[in-house]
Amino acid sequence: MQSSNSSIPNWRKHTTLVLLALVYVFSFIDRNVIAIVLEPIKQEFGASDTLMGLLTGLAFAILYAGLSLPLGRMADNGANRRNMVAICCGLWSFATMACGMAQQFWQMMLARMTVAVGEAGGMAPSVSMVSDLYPPHRRSLAMSAFMLGPHIGLLAAMVLGGWIAQEYGWRMVFIWFGAPGIVLAGLLLILGKEPGHGVFDKHKGDKDSRPFFTQLNGIIRVQGFGWIAMGCALAGMAGYGYGIWAPTFMVRNYDMSLAHAGISFGIAGGIFAAVGSIFAGIYCDKLANKDARWQVWMPMIGILISLPLGIAFLLWPSDAIWVIGDLVVPHAIIFAAGFSFFASWWPSLSYAAVSHVMTSRQRATGAAALNLFLTLFGAGLGPMLTGTLSDLFGETDGLKFALIVTLSFLLLSAFCYWRAGEPYTKRMAALEQNNPESEPAPIQEAAPEMNTQGAAG
Repeated sequence: MQSSNSSIPNWRKHTTLVLLALVYVFSFIDRNVIAIVLEPIKQEFGASDTLMGLLTGLAFAILYAGLSLPLGRMADNGANRRNMVAICCGLWSFATMACGMAQQFWQMMLARMTVAVGEAGGMAPSVSMVSDLYPPHRRSLAMSAFMLGPHIGLLAAMVLGGWIAQEYGWRMVFIWFGAPGIVLAGLLLILGKEPGHGVFDKHKGDKDSRPFFTQLNGIIRVQGFGWIAMGCALAGMAGYGYGIWAPTFMVRNYDMSLAHAGISFGIAGGIFAAVGSIFAGIYCDKLANKDARWQVWMPMIGILISLPLGIAFLLWPSDAIWVIGDLVVPHAIIFAAGFSFFASWWPSLSYAAVSHVMTSRQRATGAAALNLFLTLFGAGLGPMLTGTLSDLFGETDGLKFALIVTLSFLLLSAFCYWRAGEPYTKRMAALEQNNPESEPAPIQEAAPEMNTQGAAG
């Protein structure tokens, strides 16, 4: 199929993908590096676990989720997505540096909210661009490569963040990690390429001039989207609650330093999650070519395997350790690594699934709508719920049991992905027949036979 994208050299496509992935790496670092310095910030400002959960979660999530939708619509309606991502990257990078200069808790809160304002315009346009850089049969792998950002970001935030905090104090963590994003923003403007909307799609879609909430309602009603979004929301509550608080759990449970906890959790969480994400992308592309439902079944399988591994990490005896030179390594870190490998499947495969069921003029807004569920429920409520439960359960083992309760949301998430299978397949068949406006069949009716060969992934 000839398209404007076909004139873009492969090196330019790959360079754009790498730059978008690096921007996402620093987006994740700037959003989540606060996890490794929760304890010193809490002590300096005299805050409770609940307030720290508010700072890390809801204060960020409300602005991020609210602004990502109109910015996503801008990207769908013709705005230059490369420029949007670059400008927003510069904004959140400056705001991250401002976090390190805060002298009072309210200043820290304001800086965090400004990070959210910038990051609101980063994710959705990036997902839309990645979907247009590569054809559908390579999209899950391309999306998995892009979604390496959180895993590499986690590794950098935990390992380097812990060391920087240990050597130079928590404020320098934000300053050191904020500065590279400004450079990346400039590189994306110079070297990145806007690929054009829907260049590989059979049904490109027209510019949507309907009122915003009418358009949003249409996206939410797309077959399969609701179940995928709720699956992401519930998995996000578990994932963000675990990711933000697990380093603090290691500090408290194993009496570790920040640097030690950061290295241990960063390696287990970052490296194994990155490998798991690429593994999921490669095999999902192969399986979904045979049956489109694998696009939502693989996240479900990963979630179900990850849950017992996460609980084992939290409950394993704290005195079960290896001593390697001067380094103490808990046995439980094996379970943390396993959890990270399997829990990394659902994010990239979910965004790929949503990119498949949207037309090109819905894609950024669809990704933003998915972000709304993931961020508001996941990043917003997950860390705060975990912190509140930790306060309620008490100081001794409160955080441990709070994390177990938070991880239990994975069971509900797996159910949502299972329910997404049938409507997702119907939507893919409708798009394959160039009929994206077909209405969902009533839930009680039997699904007609269809050929889903090559429909997804």
